Amino acid sequence: MAQIFVAEDNDKFQERLLTVITENANNAISTKDKFYIGISGGSCVKYLVKVIQDTKSDTSKWVFFLCDERVVQEDSADSNYGATKSALEAVNINIPESQFVRIKQGVSAQEAADDYIAKIKTYFTNESIPQFDLLFLGMGPDGHTCSLFPGHPLLNATSIVASITDSPKPPSERITLTLPVLNNANCVLFAVAGEEKAPIVKKILVDGDKSFPAALVTNPGKLLWILDPKAGKYVK
Repeated sequence: MAQIFVAEDNDKFQERLLTVITENANNAISTKDKFYIGISGGSCVKYLVKVIQDTKSDTSKWVFFLCDERVVQEDSADSNYGATKSALEAVNINIPESQFVRIKQGVSAQEAADDYIAKIKTYFTNESIPQFDLLFLGMGPDGHTCSLFPGHPLLNATSIVASITDSPKPPSERITLTLPVLNNANCVLFAVAGEEKAPIVKKILVDGDKSFPAALVTNPGKLLWILDPKAGKYVK
């Protein structure tokens, strides 16, 4: 059962993200001296940067994985890693590149996915499906999350990372974590803001509509939805 928090304003929205991520980070660090966090692009980047600015956790022990990535050069505006790195640098936060697990450059989407699987397995050596400490997800107005889109065959993928070459949202070539991985994390945190997302939020969280990729994330560990007032306008 998902835990749902509708923030009364944008400050409370960001505060709850800070609390949840910091608590999960500190718990992981106290257990294994590392915090394995999967991060998303888009609006999640600015939320993440603010958390890193404000957290009392030791961010030198955080390891950042990409929940999905576009198969582009890292200096491209479409690169999730590039956007995150640029946003951190803009507020004078220096997190070494060594703390980011990134995709291979200059190869096909399938080669990038295969390489990314190999990289992930070096951190999760005894797990057939990696168990991330926290996956920080967003959701598009169509209900997609990561690069898992409505009606797409990748919703049935069983590999831990899959490639996509026909993304309905450009750029077309991407890699993405799959549903088995999303549903195996210690904690999955959706951060959703904006009135354009309110109808889909209602269908998923109020009506129980399972036709959207985000609704297929039913993580049995801890599943949290944190909504700003506009995205959560139909949720009581």
